[in-house]
Amino acid sequence: MADHLQFDLVSPERRLASVEASEVQIPGADGDMTAMAGHAPTITTLRPGVLKVIHSGGIDEYVVLGGFAEITATSVSVLAESALPRGEMSQDVYDRMMDDARAEMKKARETFENEPGPVDDAAKLMSDMVAVGTHIGLDPKQSNFG
Repeated sequence: MADHLQFDLVSPERRLASVEASEVQIPGADGDMTAMAGHAPTITTLRPGVLKVIHSGGIDEYVVLGGFAEITATSVSVLAESALPRGEMSQDVYDRMMDDARAEMKKARETFENEPGPVDDAAKLMSDMVAVGTHIGLDPKQSNFG
């Protein structure tokens, strides 16, 4: 069995990565997971988080917001709703993402009064966005889901 797998990451805007990796750490909607060569076939949805790719040249990190990952024994393909290399993630970019998440929360509260599902989903998005910012050293400025 080979000890590497092909990793590809694409977003609607561009292809971000195509590299032979030894390990891919994925922020799955049901929990973090690590894919390595020989992994059982799996498809998982993504939550906002930091995706790490370990390869012979080092470690690459990407901030992903939604999408899904398809894992096979020889490859990991990630189709992200939105993704940026961690190095492109500035406070301004993060602030815009937080503003979008706050707007989603407000819309959910107004549209789905007394329907907890969509409001809970929006609160989870806010929580995940705060966690992403904290993890990479950015300030969410308002961690109270306001």
